[in-house]
Amino acid sequence: MKLYDYPKSGNGYKARLLLAQLNQPYDYIPLDILRGETRTDSFLQKNPNGRIPLLELDDGTFLPESNAILFFLAQGSRYWPSATLEQAQVLQWLFFEQYSHEPNIATARFWLSIKGLEDTPFNNGLLAQKQKQGRAALEVMETHLNNRPFFVGDRYTIADMALYAYTHVAGEGGFTLSDYPNVSHWLGRIRGQPGHVTLEQWQSAAS
Repeated sequence: MKLYDYPKSGNGYKARLLLAQLNQPYDYIPLDILRGETRTDSFLQKNPNGRIPLLELDDGTFLPESNAILFFLAQGSRYWPSATLEQAQVLQWLFFEQYSHEPNIATARFWLSIKGLEDTPFNNGLLAQKQKQGRAALEVMETHLNNRPFFVGDRYTIADMALYAYTHVAGEGGFTLSDYPNVSHWLGRIRGQPGHVTLEQWQSAAS
């Protein structure tokens, strides 16, 4: 099994976190998106969408999209619930993460801390809008986590992994996590899970 990834990517980190907690060995192949390494002919043959993360299975099948990778890897594990309703609720939060959370929190982080954003009124307006929508997503999480330890079924699932990836580095996008105490406590519970690895541990994450 191989994971193609950009080491600073929260989407890639989701897969690395689950692989670590499953104690699943894999080969890690870092790619630099800022240098166009996911836009080469060889990579586009693997994923025509030109994005990471990309999981290559032992039979040569390629599986892109971070939350699809989480779903695939979690089957039969304690991170995927057995009850149909809880499965649907996990999917609910995976969809929320990709539609309302990641496009705003991850984008603000990318602009401010990875790629950089030219200081112009237009760009500053775009950033302010992303941050406003990101705060709205954090408020949804804050409300849901009131009197709940995790997002689904009172236990740690891939819903938590998906949301943790960019939430725990939201400060790099200009968000103040101390404004969300329930979210902050939840982040601490995630860090305390067996087999947890940090985003920065990518060099030692693979076999």
